[in-house]
Amino acid sequence: MGKFIDFRKNMKKDIHPKYFSEAKIICACGNVITTGSVKEEMKVEVCSACHPFYTGKKRLVDSTGRVDRFKKRMEKSEQMAADKVERAEKKKPAVKAVKLAKKIAKPVAKRKVVKKK
Repeated sequence: MGKFIDFRKNMKKDIHPKYFSEAKIICACGNVITTGSVKEEMKVEVCSACHPFYTGKKRLVDSTGRVDRFKKRMEKSEQMAADKVERAEKKKPAVKAVKLAKKIAKPVAKRKVVKKK
């Protein structure tokens, strides 16, 4: 085999980011992983200790609150539909009365006269 070459000695100075050999990755579940990185501390939502693929437990992984946004949108649309039905129920008798009044009050001159040939 060949001789081991240490590339770190041959790297250019002052162009590489600082490397932290004791960087910590902190998960939302409380798990802490120590690794090497150019960031000293990282926070993640899912790790191998709580991800459904690794744990075998079925759990919904919500990325960026999509499920919450969907539920909120559905509640809003249901509320709007209920309000629309309520307004229509209140409006129904009044609309029928107005239409009937317009029909009765329509002047004879404006009614269409159909001529028979």
